[in-house]
Amino acid sequence: MKIIVVGANGTIGQAVVNALETRHEVVKVGRNRGDLTVDMTSPESITAFYERVGAFDALAVVAGEVHFGPLNSLTAADLQVGLQSKLMGQVNLVLQGLENINDGGSFTLISGVLADDPIAYGTAATMTNAAVEGFVRGAAVEMPRGVRLNAVSPTIVTESLDSYGPYFLGWDPVPAAKAALGFVRSIEGLATGRVFSIKGVV
Repeated sequence: MKIIVVGANGTIGQAVVNALETRHEVVKVGRNRGDLTVDMTSPESITAFYERVGAFDALAVVAGEVHFGPLNSLTAADLQVGLQSKLMGQVNLVLQGLENINDGGSFTLISGVLADDPIAYGTAATMTNAAVEGFVRGAAVEMPRGVRLNAVSPTIVTESLDSYGPYFLGWDPVPAAKAALGFVRSIEGLATGRVFSIKGVV
């Protein structure tokens, strides 16, 4: 299969690439570097991206920004970070990608454990992740030509503890390679409208 990985340079993105590239043609995509580049926050950039991509069999998104901060200081601009990037960026990749994806292809988006298990300072992330999952469940029933749509919801990954560990005290992290398995299952399996939750044992 020809599989596009948006966010291929990130921690989980690299693990997804590693899990797939021995069996498939993987096109690595980032904001500033990769086989191709795209700015998820710009519908125009997404249009230009798909003009370069051509036909493909699967697209996995392992990218999207959200704001972390206390509720009493949240602003509309803070909330827009996640809405424009992680939510609408992924939504637009799906909607525009329908013209290029092959029959029976698949889209796999990323949400996150905070959709179901909020933490302090994570209101914007919880809101955005839950919206991504709502889009997946709603849109999956209308996908044309046998195209499938799923999401992967990973917990905090071990490799990101230095950056995000203080937000997740007491949580059981998983390696990025384990989080990547959710993307493999979505792409190489048959499910649609699913959210694959990747958590530790605690």
